[in-house]
Amino acid sequence: MTKLLKIDVFTDVVCPWCLVGSARLDKAIAALPDDVEVVVENHPFYLDPNTPAEGVVVADMLREKYGKDPKEMWERVESEARKVGVDLDLSKQPRMFPTKKVHTITRLAKPLGIQHELANAIANAYFLEHRQVNDDNVLADIAAEFGFDRGDALDQMNDENELAITEQLANDAAAQGIRGVPFFVFGEKYALSGAQPEEVFERALAQAIDEL
Repeated sequence: MTKLLKIDVFTDVVCPWCLVGSARLDKAIAALPDDVEVVVENHPFYLDPNTPAEGVVVADMLREKYGKDPKEMWERVESEARKVGVDLDLSKQPRMFPTKKVHTITRLAKPLGIQHELANAIANAYFLEHRQVNDDNVLADIAAEFGFDRGDALDQMNDENELAITEQLANDAAAQGIRGVPFFVFGEKYALSGAQPEEVFERALAQAIDEL
């Protein structure tokens, strides 16, 4: 009999550690036996809810926040990304933007059954292809590759009601105690915070599956 495990994933597309954490999760899922089916549901979270519409220069923001050159921080993330086969160069994506539209189109991909794949594709477009995913047309192009009607995608990511739902969900996640991302919940029981080593994901999966 097939075992079904749900994993809730809280990430933000502008968070490089989320890129690493998602890659590690996916690698651990891919190694599971055939009798385990995993459903991943992505949820909105804002890395910085105060990011202005025009965006911010990440290097300047980090210098102001930590008082040092960001290269050291970037090298740590890039090194961890390489371990999981992700060729990340954070200097090539200089700006961070608000992500409400990204979260909205990702949330609305759930009925299509490609939500997690779309979330990964948008993150890859942002960090690895250096595309400006805050641009409606760029985001619609990516959504269309995963089964959205392009016009519908444009309408949905600009629908005030849908954007308000996304805003509420992101606020709810913070109110529930999630302070940073990536954040994972396995089988609605076990929580894992951060881009943990691969063996930590493997143990969390094994524990959650044992209790199904």
